[in-house]
Amino acid sequence: QVQLVESGGGLVQAGGSLRLSCAASGRTFSSYAMGWFRQAPGKEREFVAVINWSGRSTYYADSVKGRFTISRDNAKNTVYLQMNSLKPEDTAVYYCNTNPPTPQAWGQGTQVTVSS
Repeated sequence: QVQLVESGGGLVQAGGSLRLSCAASGRTFSSYAMGWFRQAPGKEREFVAVINWSGRSTYYADSVKGRFTISRDNAKNTVYLQMNSLKPEDTAVYYCNTNPPTPQAWGQGTQVTVSS
């Protein structure tokens, strides 16, 4: 069973950057595709980006394509989300999980707030 801890969120001005990290426990981390998801106030959780087990294949939501980059380091059991050119509409709690998500694996997430 994978356990996940997100970090790296914060308050940033529009146009700024943040790098999120997701540390995973469990020896089978490298066998999972991993995704980032987000939930804005009053909205449902939505998909942001996914990376396959090897890191060679990625896919992004249209809303973040060209601004966000997902990556992973299987030796460190960590997946990253580099977020550039942030917009106020990127404000949300960001979560990582396997893709498709493992219901029991949702963590606390990390808050990202982008001010205009």
